[in-house]
Amino acid sequence: QVQLVESGGGLVQAGGSLRLSCETSGRTFSSTAMGWFRQAPGKEREFVAAISWSGANAYYADSVKGRFTISRGNTKNTVYLQMNTLKPEDTAVYYCAGESVGPYYSSTSWQYWGQGTQVTVSS
Repeated sequence: QVQLVESGGGLVQAGGSLRLSCETSGRTFSSTAMGWFRQAPGKEREFVAAISWSGANAYYADSVKGRFTISRGNTKNTVYLQMNTLKPEDTAVYYCAGESVGPYYSSTSWQYWGQGTQVTVSS
């Protein structure tokens, strides 16, 4: 049993900030890399950010560079996404992903997903 649970989404005005959390439980992933993706209605899931096991390597979509920061908690069970200077185009359901077996930027590389948390950015 593997569970990923996101939290921290909500409604925020443009320019505001939110911090998303992803907590994992169940068996340990074979890969410690974790990622964040997002999906707007009618659109495909797109890459947002990923982080290596050590936390030393972080990767971001061009659309969020300089605004979002991915980080790991004190254990391998938690990953965060700090989102600053939010824009209306950031509105989407944000998903935590675990156990990558391929390119981190591809949604098909990840074996486990959370249920998602809604982020809505108003103008």
